[in-house]
Amino acid sequence: MKAKKIEVLYEDNHLIAVNKPAGVLVQGDKTGDVPISEQVKVFLKEKYNKPGEAFIGVPHRIDRPTSGLLLLAKTSKALSRLNKMFQEKSIQKTYWAMVKQAPPNTSGKLEDLLERNQQKNKSFVVKKASDKSKLATLSYQTLVELEHYCLLEIRPFTGRHHQIRVQLSNINCPIRGDIKYGYSRTNDDASIHLHARKLNLIHPVKKEPIEIVAPCPRKDGLWKAAESAANKL
Repeated sequence: MKAKKIEVLYEDNHLIAVNKPAGVLVQGDKTGDVPISEQVKVFLKEKYNKPGEAFIGVPHRIDRPTSGLLLLAKTSKALSRLNKMFQEKSIQKTYWAMVKQAPPNTSGKLEDLLERNQQKNKSFVVKKASDKSKLATLSYQTLVELEHYCLLEIRPFTGRHHQIRVQLSNINCPIRGDIKYGYSRTNDDASIHLHARKLNLIHPVKKEPIEIVAPCPRKDGLWKAAESAANKL
């Protein structure tokens, strides 16, 4: 397999961060489609002319229809430390979401009990706690109001299945293109307008603070307009 074009956002001896296109898997599944983790292995093998396969560890994931920042480990030491950091929620994640209408308040915090239905690959907000439910918490802020859409900045404090998608849908703000969670129609490329925008963390080996930011999809006029407006704030 020849390496596809990879947009590298950050790289050193221990880490590589890439900007995942919407529609690309993070890890392989039953579809057999080549995931970005494998594409990055090939990219590194070719870039550094490695005789064997490059090591790539996956400490976190983003949904297939979501674009944006994916942080990968290039060493087993970095992987084990990143796994622990993601589990302990010491890495701050920031997402951008394009929704049809503005939320009731310009900023706020959402706390919901979620239950996951494995067969439907979908999560639901439930009223009563059970052994199947998990608490999901995030904060949101309205960044930009465009003519027909609203750009929200989201910070999830928990890592539940489809958390941002279901929690925004629950306040009548489904994400553009996300018909699974209440939007009226799909996007032409089957993406949803949810973008993993930024990570803030202490480097797992160097112990220095780093911030990595992923530009929005450049070929999408709506993302381009929203990012341009947000950068003027």
